[in-house]
Amino acid sequence: MPDIPRRGSARTAKLARIPIGIAGRAAVGFGKKLAGGNRDEIDSELAAKAAEQLFSVLGELKGGAMKFGQALSVMEAAVPEEFAEPYREALTKLQADAPPLSAAKVHRVLDHQLGTAWRSRFTSFEDTPVASASIGQVHRAVWSDGRDVAVKVQYPGADDALRADLKTMSRFANTFSAIFTGADVKPVLDELIARTEDELDYRIEATSQRAFAAEFDKDARFAIPRVVASAPKVLVTEWMTGTPLSSIISNGSVDQRNAAGELLVRFAFTAPARAGLLHADPHPGNFMMLADGRLGVIDFGATAPMPNGLPPVLGRMVRLAREERFDELVALCTESGFVIPGRTVTAQEISDYLRPFTDPIRAESFHFTRSWLQKAAGSATEFDSAQFRTARALNMPAEYIMIFRVLGGLVGICAQLDAYAPYMSILTEWMPGFTDED
Repeated sequence: MPDIPRRGSARTAKLARIPIGIAGRAAVGFGKKLAGGNRDEIDSELAAKAAEQLFSVLGELKGGAMKFGQALSVMEAAVPEEFAEPYREALTKLQADAPPLSAAKVHRVLDHQLGTAWRSRFTSFEDTPVASASIGQVHRAVWSDGRDVAVKVQYPGADDALRADLKTMSRFANTFSAIFTGADVKPVLDELIARTEDELDYRIEATSQRAFAAEFDKDARFAIPRVVASAPKVLVTEWMTGTPLSSIISNGSVDQRNAAGELLVRFAFTAPARAGLLHADPHPGNFMMLADGRLGVIDFGATAPMPNGLPPVLGRMVRLAREERFDELVALCTESGFVIPGRTVTAQEISDYLRPFTDPIRAESFHFTRSWLQKAAGSATEFDSAQFRTARALNMPAEYIMIFRVLGGLVGICAQLDAYAPYMSILTEWMPGFTDED
C-alpha cells in the first residue's frame, strides 16, 4: 500500500469531492421532489449517500481527514434519528479502522526510529496491525522482558498530511456542518489545528501517558498501560485486553452500558484533578472495559495541561444554571468572556447553551439517551454558528473550546451507550467551583 499522499493538491482534490458531490445530489433530489417524490425518502437517501461519501473519503486519506472524522464520531447521537443510521454505521468504522500500512514500510519506520537492530528489543513482532487509525497503526509484540506490548507506528507522510488536511477542511467547515446536522464543526477544526504538532511527536504522548499511568497505578476503577519505550514516530506501551467501548455500545447489556457510562463521566472529571491533565480525545476507540470491571484508557496524543483541575468558573456556571440564578449567571458569563462585549444575553439563551451539562444534574442519576441529546443539541450547538454570533451575544472563549468539546463528546458517548450515570454526585465531588459558596 502507498504512503499517505503527501501532495496537498491531491488530498485537496479528494476532499473537494465531498461538497461537489453533495451539491450535485442535492440538485437531483430537488428535481425528484418537484416531480412528486416522497420528501422523507429522498432526504433519507441523500443523508445516507452523504455519510457514505464523507467517511469513506476521510478514512481513505487518514491523516487529519480521519482524525476529523473520529472527532465527529462522538456527535453521532445528536443526529436526528431519521438520518442517524448511515452516520452510525460509517462512524463506527472510523472509530478504529483504516487501511493498513505494509509490513516493509513499517519495518523502515522502526529502523529509523528504534535503530536497525530493533528486532533485538522484541521477542516477537506481528507484522499485521491489530488497529489502524488517523496518523498511525498498532502492532502487537512481545518485549524482550516478556511483556506483551502495543507498538504504535506513525504513517510516513502523516505530518504533512495532517497539516494539509486540517487547513483544507477549515475551508469546507460550513459544508461539513450542513452534512452533520446539529454540530458546529469549525471549533473542532480550529482546536485540532492548534494541537497538531503535539500529536505528531509520540514522545509528547509518552510523557502524558506516563503521568496518567503513575497517577492511576493500581486504581480500582481505571487502567492505563505503562510506556515501555518511545521515539518521535514510534510508541511502545504495555498491551491491554478488554471489550471495546464500540462493542458495548452495539451489544452491551444494560449493566455493562451503565457501568461504562459512569466510569467515563468519572474519568473525565477526576483525571484533571488527580493527574493535572485532560484526556482530550473522547471517542469510543480509546476506551475499553476490562474483565475486572475497570475502564481501560488508551491514546494520550491529545491532552491538555490542567494543573489545578478544570477551571472553577465552569463549575460555578453549571451550578448557577441549575439553580436558575440567571442574573448572577449572566454576570459571570460576561465577566468570563462568554458574552461578546457590548451585547446582551437572555436567560433562555444561557439556559439553552448549558443544557447538555445542566440537564444531567437535575436528578441523582440521569438517563443519557439519543432523543434527549437531539433536543439538547438543537439549542446548544448553534451558539457558535456565524448566524448565531451575528444575531446574538454568546461566544466561546478559546481557552474553553477543548474542554467543552471533550465534555460534549463525553455526553455524546453516554447517549450512544443509553446509560444511566450518577452525574450529579460526580460533579459534586470533582468539579471545582460547583460546590463553592457565594
